[in-house]
Amino acid sequence: MRAAIFEKFQGKISVQNVPDPKPKDDGVVLKVTATGLCRSDWHGWMGHDQDIVLPHVPGHELAGVIVEKGKKVKNFSVGDRVTVPFVCGCGTCEQCNTNNHQVCDHQSQPGFTHWGSFAEYVALDYADTNLVKLPDNISDVTAATLGCRFITSYRAVVAQGGVKKATTLAIHGCGGVGLSAIMIGKALGANIIAVDINPDNLKLAKELGASMTVNPLNENVVETIKEYSKGGVEVSVDALGSQETCFNSIANLKKRGRHVQVGLVTGDHIHPKIPMDKVIANELEIVGSHGMQAHKYPEMLNLIQQGKLQPDKLIHQTISLEDATTLLPKMNEFNHTGVLVIDSF
Repeated sequence: MRAAIFEKFQGKISVQNVPDPKPKDDGVVLKVTATGLCRSDWHGWMGHDQDIVLPHVPGHELAGVIVEKGKKVKNFSVGDRVTVPFVCGCGTCEQCNTNNHQVCDHQSQPGFTHWGSFAEYVALDYADTNLVKLPDNISDVTAATLGCRFITSYRAVVAQGGVKKATTLAIHGCGGVGLSAIMIGKALGANIIAVDINPDNLKLAKELGASMTVNPLNENVVETIKEYSKGGVEVSVDALGSQETCFNSIANLKKRGRHVQVGLVTGDHIHPKIPMDKVIANELEIVGSHGMQAHKYPEMLNLIQQGKLQPDKLIHQTISLEDATTLLPKMNEFNHTGVLVIDSF
């Protein structure tokens, strides 16, 4: 099969012919029909993820068709059109037994723990636990936007953030995760403030439902948000993952507010300073959010089918596998709005 592969961290990515994958007894092989290009893929290419063994094929947001399955797979058949969350649970550990597959003790992640979906075919483990059948009216390209950014945002806003009608919500970082969170928050009836340094991202944030935008290059984020929200927001999401966005997201909360950390913090930002004095004095909550379980997909897919969520609006461009080899190393440059999806292999 053809696959985009790199042989050293931060090295050249090239399309090569490599052996086709084989399914484990509890797994499947998919023919990949679409796969998203995500900043998490950039983190992997940089060497920020310790699970990656070189040489490596990235890619973790995907849609595809089952072409081969293991003998223990019961709930899916060859020909099924499916997607999968980027965190795959084992189905048997303590976390999975409490339906928390997103923090499975033995989790696998395509594009990180094993070769991913920047290829014609990809192998996925624990199929019965992790695969999600796709409705006919959700396209492959749209489905490929769901597996990391959209589901992560959905769980962060709905389950971890507890956002509901009239909640004041700040979103720090308007890339794929942040824009998804804005769309989801708007569908829930939240009053949303969007923060980003890119004017084009802020424009799209407004179109998706933000009532106010803040550009840190031009104004003090915390002061502006506290003034607009009359003392601070109830829920704030760091959708980027940096020292500044994490600090601001906590500092702009009202008393007893909740900060949700979604953006990955890596490199020099891995242990960010936070305003712990405010956390104590104002009884603030700090929670993490890491993907979403496959069994939670139906409620989100129903909202997409009803038109209440429209993740296709986040798609900036569809690209080829060859395009991805040059675009992936640039994912940290913030030079485009929305989501890029590979649909040509």
